[in-house]
Amino acid sequence: VTCKETRAAIIALHKNGFTGKDIVATKIAPKSTIYRFIKNFKERGSILVKKTSGRPRKSSKRQDRLVKRIQLRDRSATSAELAQEWQQAGVSASARTVRPRLLEDGLVSRRAAKKPLLSKKTIRDRLIFCRKYSEWTAEDWGKVIFSDEAPFRLFGASGKRLVRRRKGERYHQSCVMPTVKHPDTIHVWGCFSFKGVGSLTILPKNTAMNKEWYQNTLQQQLLPTTQQQFGEEQCIFQHDGAPCHKAKVITKWLGDQNVEILGPWPGNSPDLNPIENLWSILKRRVDKQKPTNSDKLQEVIMKEWVAISQ
Repeated sequence: VTCKETRAAIIALHKNGFTGKDIVATKIAPKSTIYRFIKNFKERGSILVKKTSGRPRKSSKRQDRLVKRIQLRDRSATSAELAQEWQQAGVSASARTVRPRLLEDGLVSRRAAKKPLLSKKTIRDRLIFCRKYSEWTAEDWGKVIFSDEAPFRLFGASGKRLVRRRKGERYHQSCVMPTVKHPDTIHVWGCFSFKGVGSLTILPKNTAMNKEWYQNTLQQQLLPTTQQQFGEEQCIFQHDGAPCHKAKVITKWLGDQNVEILGPWPGNSPDLNPIENLWSILKRRVDKQKPTNSDKLQEVIMKEWVAISQ
């Protein structure tokens, strides 16, 4: 494509009496280009290039709407699969043609968000919880010690699934991939508050938390953290509704220790607990160390935990 300045120079020489042959001799542009510009200028009186219609679209607007409806019915359908269905509808087009049509409607390919499958009771409990604490200030939340257990894999693999979605549809029902909990090799329990990370303990290999282990953890890890971070100041303890957390012996022990509880905590609501963000930070740091055995994994977990700043 010849630039605007070159076209202007060719026409300026033409206006000053230079012939086409003279302008070609300057080698400012190919011969055919020079004569075409001069001809266009004589006919249209302008140096602007006339826009062409370009390559005609292979599909009509109605056919474009069809492929978008097919994608919205099945968000995980690939462009190749959509092209096949499109061809059955009489459109001779490939997956390469399908993708721009979807992009025109804002349907871009993204990894499906993982979201716990919620029951009606869980949804109701979550709403009650959010309304109860909706007017809390940052100062109020600064008094809370958040806690949770987290699994760490030595050689874990994350599932991937691509979906096409518009802006704001990350958690649309057709765009998410439901997840369930699975037992893992190493489990840890940790807590933190506005004042920084608290204690972290690693359960023995292939051991899941039960009420006996949990009471021992609270005794050995939670109480020292509350004393260190809050002293005599009253704080609030958060834990989820796991069976071992709701055991009668645990409820009685917390009451005997005068520990105030945040809740009742709604089930399957990991996004409410900011410690999930802390686990993500910790797991990224641990993954970078690439531990090769369980002992090394435990060592790296403890090292990276204490290295997390307030």
